[in-house]
Amino acid sequence: MELERYIEELRQLVNTDSGTATLSGVAKMAEMMRQKYRDMGWHTERVDLGDDVGPGVWATNKPGAEQFDVLLFGHMDTVFPEGTAAARPFTVEGNIARGPGVADMKSGLLSIVYALRALDQATLDRLAIGVVMNASEEVASDRARDWIADCSQKSRCVLVFEGARADGSLVKARKGISSIQIDFKGVAAHAGNDPQKGRSAVVEMAHWIQALAGLNDYAAGTTVNVGTVNGGTASNVVPDHASMMVDVRFWKTSEAEKIEQALATLQSKTFTPDITVTVTRLAFKPAMEVSGDTKGLMTTVEEIGAAMHLPIRWSAVGGGSDANISASLGIPTLDGLGPIGANYHGEAEYMQLDSVMPRIQLAVQLLQRL
Repeated sequence: MELERYIEELRQLVNTDSGTATLSGVAKMAEMMRQKYRDMGWHTERVDLGDDVGPGVWATNKPGAEQFDVLLFGHMDTVFPEGTAAARPFTVEGNIARGPGVADMKSGLLSIVYALRALDQATLDRLAIGVVMNASEEVASDRARDWIADCSQKSRCVLVFEGARADGSLVKARKGISSIQIDFKGVAAHAGNDPQKGRSAVVEMAHWIQALAGLNDYAAGTTVNVGTVNGGTASNVVPDHASMMVDVRFWKTSEAEKIEQALATLQSKTFTPDITVTVTRLAFKPAMEVSGDTKGLMTTVEEIGAAMHLPIRWSAVGGGSDANISASLGIPTLDGLGPIGANYHGEAEYMQLDSVMPRIQLAVQLLQRL
């Protein structure tokens, strides 16, 4: 019966379009989540994250607390455009639930609620618990970064309910992400009459593409990917403008600093004279690295899993989450505590229903042990 109730609550969430840019849908999600906490008697607040994203939500059982024993993280936004929920609504077939955002991460949001509903009163009296629900995670949390960091610094530890991996593993580490735009400004000229008077922005960009490829360090897990390029206006014009988008991933935030130093060096001395290069960092998430205190938290999870006969495995993954922000501040952080799922951001996204209640019980026992 409990799983049936969960499924019906999840259906409402998944069938609400809440792509980051669908502000009305994110706002509707925020109100639905706030109501769930109000029904438990918790304090909730709507958090203004800016005009171009929906509101965040803060909930707590101890509104007067200055420090928290634990924060639980989730995000309400998805990557899907408005109309997706109508086109392929929530469905259940056997053990599999499907729908936009079902695993990333509306089931995780709901699992937090169910874990807190299941806590005994003694634990609720003892622990100061905060819940952070972001509205801009799918766009690197730029609007919510300061809020998340401020909350994290007031807490002993952070538990993030992104979906568990397809093999059931939880997440102990995540790569950091840097999204960079590089613009090149050259000098236009007629390609037939006066090519020597031109300064090709595209040629300069080509040199940079080769140089950036040389910064890949696969052994260290550092990757630099030039994802999109454009430039010029016509084949008979020496192009005076070009630009490219670059994605950088790294296991250690210190690696990102090395890449930024390399970009600064390239920018200070261009390959082509009279070319101006502008490097703009559009988004950044530091790496989620494992600290000593995090290892202790992992051990506690493993002990609980063993007692539950629930196998506990750990993964280090390339995609980022809000766990990156809290972990980078030195706060013990674990991720992947939501139900098992896979194929995030695509039409084949799914969540395993038989993983829901065991993962909720794992979270309940972890909270009781804190």
